Amino acid sequence: MKVYHSIDQFPSDIKSVLTLGTFDGVHKGHKYVLKRMNEIAQNEGGESVLLTFYPHPRHVLQPEDQKLKLLNTIDEKIKELEKSGIQHFIIHEFTKDFSRTKSVNFIRDLLVNKLKMKHMVVGYDHHFGRNREGSYNELKELSELYNFTLEKIPPQDESEVTVSSTKIRKLLYQGFIEKANTYLGYKYSISGIVVKGNKIGRTLSYPTANILIENKWKLIPCDGVYVVRVILKNKQYFGMLNIGNKPTLNEGKHSLEVHIFDFSDDIYDAEIKVEFLKRIRDEKYFESLADLQSQLKIDENNCMKYLDIVNEQ
Repeated sequence: MKVYHSIDQFPSDIKSVLTLGTFDGVHKGHKYVLKRMNEIAQNEGGESVLLTFYPHPRHVLQPEDQKLKLLNTIDEKIKELEKSGIQHFIIHEFTKDFSRTKSVNFIRDLLVNKLKMKHMVVGYDHHFGRNREGSYNELKELSELYNFTLEKIPPQDESEVTVSSTKIRKLLYQGFIEKANTYLGYKYSISGIVVKGNKIGRTLSYPTANILIENKWKLIPCDGVYVVRVILKNKQYFGMLNIGNKPTLNEGKHSLEVHIFDFSDDIYDAEIKVEFLKRIRDEKYFESLADLQSQLKIDENNCMKYLDIVNEQ
């Protein structure tokens, strides 16, 4: 998969089979669109192209609104898209000036004339152009005017629920990790750098790696304790991760810290990735560190039971 950071970088001699959108999460619904796009490209002698925009349009048009968090960073999105088999991925800068482009100009000037689009595949709820004014019906008219074929993909359901990025974000905020992972088609993850903490965990026999998340738009699941898979220096481990303010320690600072099972190396400043497997419990206040230590032992046992069950399946 070739990656471009502007529409202007895209070669002019490629017959494009194209889809576009934020594709946040690259979930099962997205993958069905990409699969269909690949099929058309192969059958028609074209090449599959995904056009997306960065930063997210809402972050540009409503900068005062910090609520929208994203399932993927750009790097995470690239890694997931590489698995899909698409040939070209264009990341075009989204600006306020670009947002003023009328839908007909966007289709004619950029997609048809610049990207040489011959076929377009869109999802069931697709809108485009200024203020998302472009509807599927308008796309249909433009496809006839500018001589490209158009295909609309029906919604993809999981247990009769339509898969969407919005639904997955809601599940993560509610702690329903396993269902979110099912909709994604892979384990939701976060990556960051291991930084120094207060080192209280090691006094309780549960040393932790404190994780700094540098991307402010990355969605952090709701507070609580999770069983996780840890990827560190190209090796995999399991552990239990806490998200929250650590009320027993009265720190008041929101943090992520993971205790890695059967691990004792010094990993400060190392890059770390954690994949969420299951939420074990809410974050709680304990009257003493001894009570907290007892609960950590219970948490560890519950994590191990879950991992045993998963390994048996």
